[in-house]
Amino acid sequence: MTELIEQSVARVAGIIAANAPAGWTEAVLVSTEGLFGLNASGQCVLSDATARPFHLARGLQDLRDVTAAVGTARGWERTRLDMRFRPSGEYSLVASRDVLSRLHDGRPGFLAVLDHGCRPSSAGYTQAEGTAGPAGDPDLALARLRAYLTRRTDILGRAETLPPPVTEAALADAERRLGRPLPADLRALYLFADGSGDDASGLFGNLDWIPLARLVAANADLREPVWTGWQNHWDAVVLDAAPPDTVRRCHEHPGWLPFATADDGNYLAVDMSPAPAGRPGQVIEIGRDHYDGPLHVCDSVTSLLARYLDLLDRDAYAVEEDDVDFIDFLEGPRVPGSDAELRSGGIPHDVPPDLQALLIHVNTPTGPMDLTPLAAAPHLRRLRLEGRPVTDLTPVRDLPVESLAVDLHGGDLAPLGGHRHLRSLDLSTTTATDLAPLRTAPNLHGLDLSRAAVRDLTVLAEFPRLRYLALTGSQWAVLLAGGQVPPSLAAARLAEPDTSHAEALSWAERIGLPLGAPFVLSGTLAPDGETDRTR
Repeated sequence: MTELIEQSVARVAGIIAANAPAGWTEAVLVSTEGLFGLNASGQCVLSDATARPFHLARGLQDLRDVTAAVGTARGWERTRLDMRFRPSGEYSLVASRDVLSRLHDGRPGFLAVLDHGCRPSSAGYTQAEGTAGPAGDPDLALARLRAYLTRRTDILGRAETLPPPVTEAALADAERRLGRPLPADLRALYLFADGSGDDASGLFGNLDWIPLARLVAANADLREPVWTGWQNHWDAVVLDAAPPDTVRRCHEHPGWLPFATADDGNYLAVDMSPAPAGRPGQVIEIGRDHYDGPLHVCDSVTSLLARYLDLLDRDAYAVEEDDVDFIDFLEGPRVPGSDAELRSGGIPHDVPPDLQALLIHVNTPTGPMDLTPLAAAPHLRRLRLEGRPVTDLTPVRDLPVESLAVDLHGGDLAPLGGHRHLRSLDLSTTTATDLAPLRTAPNLHGLDLSRAAVRDLTVLAEFPRLRYLALTGSQWAVLLAGGQVPPSLAAARLAEPDTSHAEALSWAERIGLPLGAPFVLSGTLAPDGETDRTR
């Protein structure tokens, strides 16, 4: 392992030295593992003590090799590399267990995940399954696919060759591994061809239809626990442009089977475990850009193909000339519907009855806001009130709100006591507030108090189901001094923008996150590339 690391470090050092500015005295490189790959940032310190950032265009594979070697040897989920290089050839490498993620959102700080296996439970998992039958028709879907391919041939001036079909045995094996059947219409398509292959790029609305084996693999990958974006996971899932209770309000579900992608982390999927108002086989969008939950597209693959034929008939496409010409649709596959989410400066006079999310933000604070009109929104799941103070939370008591962000001025949290839907609370207050009523909210799993004045933080030890907690440094100090960190925490946030990485590591260790001994390597790179090392 050490020899591989030395060779990789030598190559990275050579790349940096060859591209460093004149007068550089030291180069510092930090590499961390992100959700979608390796993140590397560096800077060169010049002789006048100024620093100039640099981007490592080459050498990323060497960093990946070092990360993988150390991480595998130590059993770390993620590995951080801190590397220093000097013009003399001296270098140092400190590889450590990367237990922190630096957050760069509206309230920056650090996130520590204490339980990587914890999967934030979404309300969608407890929703009853729909009882309606599928909307897809296998014969009609196959006829539409053939018609669609014919139209594409006319447009492109060439016939697209699809891969051979899968066998019934392969389909049966895939369905066994998935734990559920494919919808009949998509099943029929796989018996016609095993995806779009290399010759029919962007077959499904600029996305490639993936082979059956990759569908099974992608379904497993999308169900892996995610260690970043925890604050997003505690937010209520709101479904855009779909009637309430059509798709489960989850961030992921084993019943969502991806069948098309642009290899960007996003997918079209068939939903084989719909919510009460949904239909099995309905098409949804899921993946990297859908932290707020899935996007409902249409009721079946059969309808999806009808949508593509309609776009061709209306000339809503362009032919892109590349290595292989392909059709670029100018509209998405989803037929526009009503918006489930409303962004506003205040509560509208006429609250839409199908409203699922209300996000109110004003830059100039005004008087207290009356929440009484929200009684007209019986499906309201997410409520974010920023810049408009609230003095009375009583109207929220009878709403199915799962995620609440509120600036509470002078009121109390008593109306939230026993609230059976509330899952996350982001609280801002002007006076010290009593958290005790929240102890009886049975599903409260996420709490952000970093903008709140709290009467007694030690009461948090009586929150047995709390999985995510965000506090300022001084709030954490109070909690740690009393030994009152909630034992069930799976993730914690240090809401301090100016805290150094070393200080954040100290905090992470104090809340119970084992850091482990770092892997340290140093030496000097000789002109011939050989190394003299110390460990």
